[in-house]
Formats: sequence, structure tokens, C-alpha cells
Amino acid sequence: MKYVINNQIVLSAEPDGPLKAHIGLFAQFITAQGYALSSIRPQVRLVAGFSQWLKREGVELHSIITAHPQQYLQYRAQQVKPCRSDIATLRHLVDFLCSNSVIPTEEVFVSQPTPAECCSQEYEQYLSELRNLAKATILNYVPFIRCFLKHCFGDGPTEFSHLCARDVVRFVQYQAAHLHRNRAKLMTSALRSFLTYLRYHGVVVLDLAAAVPVVANWSMPSIPRAIAPEQVEQLLASIDRQTAIGRRDYAVLLLLARLGLRAGEVVCLKLDDIDWHTGTLSVSSKGGRCNEFPLSEEVGKAIATYLRNGRPFCTSRRVFLRAKAPIHGFLGSSSVSSIVRHTLKRAKINAPTYGAHQFRHGLATEMLRQGASLGEIGDVLGHRHPQTTKIYAKVDLDALRTLALPWPGGAQ
Repeated sequence: MKYVINNQIVLSAEPDGPLKAHIGLFAQFITAQGYALSSIRPQVRLVAGFSQWLKREGVELHSIITAHPQQYLQYRAQQVKPCRSDIATLRHLVDFLCSNSVIPTEEVFVSQPTPAECCSQEYEQYLSELRNLAKATILNYVPFIRCFLKHCFGDGPTEFSHLCARDVVRFVQYQAAHLHRNRAKLMTSALRSFLTYLRYHGVVVLDLAAAVPVVANWSMPSIPRAIAPEQVEQLLASIDRQTAIGRRDYAVLLLLARLGLRAGEVVCLKLDDIDWHTGTLSVSSKGGRCNEFPLSEEVGKAIATYLRNGRPFCTSRRVFLRAKAPIHGFLGSSSVSSIVRHTLKRAKINAPTYGAHQFRHGLATEMLRQGASLGEIGDVLGHRHPQTTKIYAKVDLDALRTLALPWPGGAQ
């Protein structure tokens, strides 16, 4: 006799086993996550089979552990061809049961952190809470500090009173030999930050930050790789705005091209950041600063169209969401970079790069050509220091020609 769950999923027989009473609730749970019915049906059938196997093995509800799903899939593979999503389905099931206190959460043994690990964790907390640095900066800095502490103290106590300039120099010399120049510069920046942190807390007396060697580099050696205005228009015109994904991608690319937002700023944009009455957009930028942008009619209309006719239902306050289940906000800036890359390839546009930052460079370059000053460009891009904006002076070739000295003997 057939059995129907939530008026949607039909099973060949009524579920049995310790999970019988929870299968319907699990179906509701994954439905709320945004999974399509075509995906929900095989997941529910898999869970029903798992429940029957548990009964056959004599496993009670409170005795289910994380090893059981793997054992069941090994047993099931002998009869049915495995599906790639089976592991994820049973992992979601275990998470669902644990979060609802149906089964106890297994205690995971965590080894005691070494003194060096404790110190790096405290430094990470300092960067986040007191310095309010961006997550990307913290993720770049902390691994270098862990490596430095491991190099100096191993797993033993962190005796910073014994730390000297020679230890710092030796570490930098060894690491720099195996790193790209940009990574080496990042390493020295992280090390100066950490050594300043130690002195600030009175752990070291000497100014060891001054002992960090400087990585050889030329100021602003390259010209910003900026996408051309005609390429931007070609890219925007290529997007199919008849689909929900197209409406989302169109709004994302407009924010990059018209406002010059960073990929991470687009990712973190929340519904509450949009003031429809004043036509402004509040953006959380690097260093915890908040910049306010005017919301043009073009950008505002694109976002509103996505919110009304493209954004999936979700409790998340993020503006832009994943299109596939589980539905939630983008996990990081790589999601925006992926949109840029796929859209450029689909439109067959030979852009300078496949990254999102080229739109920011493109906006600054076009503003400069239209007569905007470097100070005005810095204000639009949210630069904290004027030095950051000076790199765009390189792209103003007409202005640079007026500074060039005449060639001896006349034009060649």
C-alpha cells in the first residue's frame, strides 16, 4: 500500500524503523532550505531506507551515531548504484536530528592547543575585535604568525623575553626565499603587526617590528587592469534578465561597474543597507568603515527587480542569495568572482582578467578620463589614503605626455 508524506512524496510502503516519526519533519526541513521537489523525493526515500536498515540492525533512535550513515551506504551500494548526493543527504539528516535534540551530539575530542596556538588565537581575536580588520586580512595574517611562532618556539612555551631581532630576520629570510614577492610583502606586514601587538601588551620591550626586513619592491609597478566601458555595456546586454539568476547577476554586475564596489562588499550587502526613501546605499567597507553611495535609478531598479521577481524566499537578510539549495547568502567574495568569470566567458568577452576588481579599476579609469580628480576618485572608491588612488595617474596618458621631457634633437 502506498504511503504519502506531506501530500508530495509517495513511498511504496509506510516508513518503518526508529526514524519513522521524523521523516515527514525532515521533508519539511529540506523543503524550507529551498530544495526542489525532484530533489526532495529521493532524499526522503533514502532516509526511509536508512530507517528500515537501522531497525534491521537493532539500532534505537537514541543510539544513532555518525558512523551509521556510512555503514548503511556501504550496505546499500551492494544493491543500488550509489548517488553522489547520498552522503550529503544523510549528513543533513544527522544535523537535523542533532539540532532538534532527537539524537545526542557526539563529543569530538579536541587536543589541547599549544602555547603558540593559544597566542595566535588571541592575536586573531585582537585583529577582529580591537583592530576591526577585514576577514580576508585576518585570514592572510594569522597563518604567517602561526608559522613564525612554530619556527621560534615549536610546541613549547612562548618565551617572548628570549625573542631577538636575529630570530625575526632569520624567519623572514627563510620564508621570503620560498614566497612570491607579494606574499613575502604580506608576510612582513603580518609580522610587523604581530610584533607591534606584543609590544603593545608589554610582552616584549624591544621594538622588534623595526627589525623586520623590507622586501624589495617598486612603488606601483603595474598599470591597473581595467575593463573597457564598451566591454561593460556588452557584458550587461548579454545577461538574460528573463530568469531569476540573470536578474541577480545583472544587479551584482551593476554594483561592481557603476558604484565600484568590491566583491566582498557586494556579498555582505544586507536588505537594511538600502534606503529606498533617500535613494542611498550603506556599504560596510574595509577597516569597519561605512560608506554611503547614491543609488542611481538604473542600479536601484535592477536590485528591486531581483528582490521582487528573482530572490528566493529565505530568512537571510543578505540581498544576494545562492540560486541552488541550500538557500543562503553568498559564502564569500569568490561567489561574486565566479559570477563575473562565467558571465564573461558566456559573452565571449576578452576582458583584461576574469576577476571582479577590474570593474572597480574600470570605473576609476573612466572617471579620470572624464576629468575627475584623484581626490574625487578616492572618495568614490572609499580609499582611506590618497597614495592608494595615485596608481590611476598612470592610465591618464594624455596628462603624462605633458610631463615628458622633449627628446634631444627633436621628435624621433
